[in-house]
Formats: sequence, structure tokens, C-alpha cells
Amino acid sequence: MNRYFLAIIGGGPAGYTAAEKASKAGKDVVLFEQNAVGGTCLNVGCIPTKSLLYGAKQYYNATHAQKYGVTAENVAFDYAAMQKRKTIVVRKLVAGIKQRLNNGHCTVVNGFAKILESIRQVWRIECNGETYEAENLMICTGSTNFVPPIPGIKDNPAVWDSTDALAATELPESIIIVGGGVIGMEFATLYHELGVPVTVIEAMPTILPNLDPEVVQILLDKYRKAGINILTSTKVESIDGNSVKLSAPELLSTLDSQPSTLSAERILVSVGRRANLQGLEALTDLELNRGAIVIDEFCKTNLPNVYACGDVTGKIMLAHVASRQAEVAVAQLLNDSANDQRVNYLAIPSVVYTNPEIASVGITETQAAEMSIPVEVHQLPMTFSGRFMAENEGETGLCKMVVDAKNHSVLGVHCIGNPCSEFIAAASFAVRMGYTTAEFRQVVFPHPTVSEILHEVL
Repeated sequence: MNRYFLAIIGGGPAGYTAAEKASKAGKDVVLFEQNAVGGTCLNVGCIPTKSLLYGAKQYYNATHAQKYGVTAENVAFDYAAMQKRKTIVVRKLVAGIKQRLNNGHCTVVNGFAKILESIRQVWRIECNGETYEAENLMICTGSTNFVPPIPGIKDNPAVWDSTDALAATELPESIIIVGGGVIGMEFATLYHELGVPVTVIEAMPTILPNLDPEVVQILLDKYRKAGINILTSTKVESIDGNSVKLSAPELLSTLDSQPSTLSAERILVSVGRRANLQGLEALTDLELNRGAIVIDEFCKTNLPNVYACGDVTGKIMLAHVASRQAEVAVAQLLNDSANDQRVNYLAIPSVVYTNPEIASVGITETQAAEMSIPVEVHQLPMTFSGRFMAENEGETGLCKMVVDAKNHSVLGVHCIGNPCSEFIAAASFAVRMGYTTAEFRQVVFPHPTVSEILHEVL
């Protein structure tokens, strides 16, 4: 029987990061992955979505180049070619991860892993008919698309989830997107920029409800003006074939006299994800909260020698959070000099890859009020950056900084405007280290860059 220091179930960002860190430290590790190493993010999430979005952006820029004095004629795109390139990008990155794990101490097993039992604090796992033993166990099983209990969704060929949408080699003639969160709005961007009529249906009063309202309003106004049909405070009552029945016809009557039933060739349902707990049934005493595994500040569960990282913890379902959790957990397992490190969830940056991009870190004004924290808000249009003005004709954007009114520490930064995704890390550093505005003013930003807005806003 094979015996290891650490068994990891799930080969996504949490799993492969943990496997690499522990195995490079000389510990024998076995990593189980049911599908492809890289998990949802690399194979059917972050990377393929951004590959397609970049192709759509190139087409969009070419067709709008006249505002920069460039004329492009007969511009066209090949969606099948975009898909092919996406696949190549994913394969190269998967190969790179496999190479990083090829260090003599990591065994990768492709198959569904099931925990059997713990005997004298040794965990036994079954996969492909073989049994493996490990002193420590790390659960990185990720999450799956949540399917809401809407009549007509199940076994409906017109209904897609995000995985179906990414696999399609042809664009739909029209699409309804149920859910105006990050995934929904990124797909809305992709399809709209490639000329597909898009309707977004969001049950909350606004799209992207967890982000700064003023930032979101800028995107909402632009997308509606561009022709994306966005319905908020609207729920889907049922789906019949490729028709969606809405439960707020009285509200819709105020929005360009929309009917209470809408139709499109495809209906993309993207209303969130849920922790994947399959294969963990033997852990009957594992503490859960709202369907996710409860962990402490070091990613330990309530069971001895059992850790959990990534989406399965239900903390913040982002790949970089999963990777950071894995680093913290492995540091604990190795008892190294950094074993007091923790994940600061208030300093996690996030990005929405719409056009323009939205990037944020820390708390918003609204959240500060809910936490009874008095704040000062510094804000400027992105046009105060010369580089932004040079490269974003017709755009205004916004950068907001939320500052503690008492000690003047930076609590949050929220931006809309390209390419804010590339400099939000600087703001994340300020939030993580508790920089005051006086300290942040001493940071020198290169000129001309859009990142200078972080200095100008102070």
C-alpha cells in the first residue's frame, strides 16, 4: 500500500499549489484529480474565458479604431479559431503545471478519490481501485455550477452553464444570461462585443451587487447605452424551451415595455457556485456551514490532520485565494518559520473582466457604514491619468479610495477603467499593510501609467 506525508484531493489552484510547495520541501505527496490538473479555473473558467474575451476585445478595438485615427475595413472574426487558440493556451498551461509537479516527490493520480476512513490518525483514500495512505489530508475539491430550482432548466438543450458556453464552437444567434454577477457580466461582454444580442436578468436591484455601487452604475449605464438589455430586480419564474418567463412584469413595463416572456436561442444560467463535497461522505463529523467546509485561520478543519483550501471552504471563490490558502496550510504542515502566516480576506483583490474592467480590494463605503466605521472617500475620474486619456478615448472611469477617518489607513480601493486589473495589486498591498494616506503618498508610480491614479486620488 502506498504511504504519503500528504494526500490532496483536487488539482485546482489550491491543490496543485499545495502539492508543489510540499513536494519541493521533500515531502512525499499524492495529488488526486478527477479531470484535468488545473481545476475549473484553468480548464473551464478563468483562463479560457479570458482567452476568448481577449479575442473579442481585439475585434471590438478594430471595429472602433476610427476614434484613434485608424481605419480598418472588412474586419471579421473566426469564433472557431478563437476557441482553438483558447484550447492551445489551456493545454500549454496545464503542461506547465504538470512539469512543476514533476520533482520526484509528487505522485499525480487521475481519477475520482474517495476517503475511506482514518485508522490511528492515518487517512486511507481509494482511487481507481487502489488504496492510498497519508498522514495528512487536504481537501481541495473546489466547486460546481449551482443549478437553481427553476422549472424547465433540467435536461433542456437550450440551457447552458458556463462550461457549455466555453465549449461551444459557434456563437448563438441570441442569448439570455440569467445572473448578473461576475460570470454573467463577463459572458455578456464576450457575446455583445462579437455582435450577439444579449439580455441579462438579475434578481438583485443591481448587477455585481457586492461591488461599489457607483462603480457598477458606470458599467451599467454604458452597457445599456451600448444595447445590452439588462433587467434588474427581475426573477425567472420558469423556462420553456428557449423562452424565459419573468416574475416581475409590472417592473418590466417601465423598461421599454418589455414583455413578461423573453426568448433567445440560448439561455446561459450563471447564478453562482457551490462547494463540491463528493467523495467526502466518510467524514461524518466534518464541520460544515451553509454547505462549505469550516476552516480556521490556518485552513485547518475540526478534524485532526485535515485541511481544506479553495472554493470548498466557501470563503472567497477566487483562484488566487485558493493558492494563498494552500500556502498557509502547507506552512502549517511543514512547521516552517512562516507558520504564523494567515490569509487576510479583507485584502483580497478582485477583477471583473468587462470592458471597461472593474478592479477592487478592501471594503466599500456601504460596507464601512454597515461596520460602523467612519470613513473619508477620495475619488477622481480616471481621466486624471494622462496614460488613461491617451488610450481610452471617450471613457471617463472612476477611482475611489475608502480611508479610515480616524487613523487615515487605506481600507479599500475601487476602480473602473482599463487596465485597472494590472495595478490593483498596488492598492492591495496598501490595504494589506495598513498604509496610511501619508505613507501611500510616498510611493512613486512610473509616468505615464494609469496606475498613477492611485497617487492622484490622494
